[in-house]
Amino acid sequence: MQIFVDADACPVKDEVVRVAQRHALPVLLVSNSWMRGPDHPLVQRFTVDNLPDAADDWIAERVTNRDVVVTSDIPLAARCVAKGAKVLRPTGKSLGEGSISLAVAMRDLHTHLRETGEITSGPAPFKKHDRSRFLDALETTVQAIKRRIALTY
Repeated sequence: MQIFVDADACPVKDEVVRVAQRHALPVLLVSNSWMRGPDHPLVQRFTVDNLPDAADDWIAERVTNRDVVVTSDIPLAARCVAKGAKVLRPTGKSLGEGSISLAVAMRDLHTHLRETGEITSGPAPFKKHDRSRFLDALETTVQAIKRRIALTY
């Protein structure tokens, strides 16, 4: 079990490390350029080519149904959900088989509305309660995967 982080613009890297430390889980921070991040023995940094979707491809090729992925990228989330991984957005919202189709549709709709000028603003700013919700969601997700893994043995 590992935690993959689409790290280029992830605001919850420190929170991921806190939960990973509690459970002794490796954290893989994947980005298109070198980044500062939490220094911890459980953290590995991977810098991929600076090409569109290179970090997404790297994560999607390696993730399994025992892993957690932290990303705001809906297409990456869809690829990881298809492989059975648990996906969390930095706000703590879980994306799974039941919700990924709606998330993809909403992303496509918002893209269209931005292209036509109907929407000119970006996503809501990240807030303190988003960070707390993320911590709770990641802890709950990790515990659920650990229980599922234990039942298979």
